[in-house]
Amino acid sequence: MNNNNFSDLPEWEDERFKDDDDEGEEWKPDPTHDACAALYNKWQEIVFLLKGFLAPFLEKDKDEEGMMEFTAGQLMGDAWQVGAKIKSSEAAGIYIVRMENASIIRMLAQGISSSLLMYLEETDADEQHVAVLRDEITAFRMLFIEWVTTFEKDEFTDEWGLFV
Repeated sequence: MNNNNFSDLPEWEDERFKDDDDEGEEWKPDPTHDACAALYNKWQEIVFLLKGFLAPFLEKDKDEEGMMEFTAGQLMGDAWQVGAKIKSSEAAGIYIVRMENASIIRMLAQGISSSLLMYLEETDADEQHVAVLRDEITAFRMLFIEWVTTFEKDEFTDEWGLFV
């Protein structure tokens, strides 16, 4: 685990994800990039909280893994996938890719939020921790809505006809 990044997601401004084509263009306003960065940073906070919430199930011996431990692992996998989809939507910069990733992000975030209620019923989880997590996911949803409004259609067509 990275001691400076408790969510284990890469930092937003990670040099490995820089696009050489954008060199010298940093001065231009980019509302999509800015909204995406805010969304990603909020998701890092949520992953950190989620990891803390699921820690008792994530740290159990794999030989004794039950349904709750399996589900905890799945939720963390979904959470990391949300981070990857946010970052990759900005890296591609293509409307269709952004829309596809936005759909996946929405589905995974809603699933995580719903699963928290199941954990509350099935375990002795702290209701306040669940409430904080769900409130943070709601704040994430507001940032998500802002982010999606910045998408601009481009010349690429969706061969599947979904994001026309």
